[in-house]
Amino acid sequence: MFPAFSSELEHSSARAKEAELLARLSSLERVIVAFSGGVDSSYLAAAAHRALGADALAATAVSPSLSRRQQGAAAAIAERIGISHIEVSTHEVTREDYARNSSDRCYWCKTELFDVLAPIAKDRDAVVVIGTNSDDLHDLRPGRRAARERNAPSPLAEVGLTKDDVRLLSRRWGLPSADEPSSPCLASRFAYGVRVTEEGLQRIDRAEEIVRSLGFDEFRVRDHGDLARVEVPASQIDRAASLHETIAAALAELGFAYVTLDLFGFRSGSMNEVLKIRGPNRGPSSS
Repeated sequence: MFPAFSSELEHSSARAKEAELLARLSSLERVIVAFSGGVDSSYLAAAAHRALGADALAATAVSPSLSRRQQGAAAAIAERIGISHIEVSTHEVTREDYARNSSDRCYWCKTELFDVLAPIAKDRDAVVVIGTNSDDLHDLRPGRRAARERNAPSPLAEVGLTKDDVRLLSRRWGLPSADEPSSPCLASRFAYGVRVTEEGLQRIDRAEEIVRSLGFDEFRVRDHGDLARVEVPASQIDRAASLHETIAAALAELGFAYVTLDLFGFRSGSMNEVLKIRGPNRGPSSS
């Protein structure tokens, strides 16, 4: 009885926030959604389309840091939603501040995105909006600073929508992204201090496709230079270990000298754990 009542309250709260979201988007009149095809940006795009129709546009930044799989998924989800969709080329990898891969990498990525979208937004007299949810406000997200500098709203966070809310409401709307694992850009796989290059991004993309082909859905391959650190859910570590020869051989062919299986298991944002030890303003360890 109590779980059902709790679920009913959660649904009611999420729907109330959704109503606020639609009103907030309507008040903006014309928007461009920074659209990766992930859980949050897909829901935001769907809400923008419902609120504004033809005055909402989804824009996907295409660069080596976007996996080929995610690029295709974004196009398919935009078509499913019915929102107008464009792909724009971004060149964050050519920015030295991005490529050096310090803890502010995401700031420079978002700066590049806003630089590319600014003239499009000006032509359409539109506001660029991003899919930050309220849970993201408690994590290290340097990209938020770039958004604040460009006055780019985060409507989901503004109305208090959490990741769970977004998934619940996405299911109600039948969005295929509702239960997809979080999938940040490929650069998030690089340990801080390991230089981000186009070749390195392509290598990580291929490495993750190899692991995915073995039946893993939620995982990461982390790039520590010569070492690849594979994260799978703790419940699947034994299975991954049983495939160690296959995984190690395939990743070695991509140029990794060492391949490890992380015994802590998969956890989103694990690269930020080192910042809690060294502090966000310190450079990569020399050891």
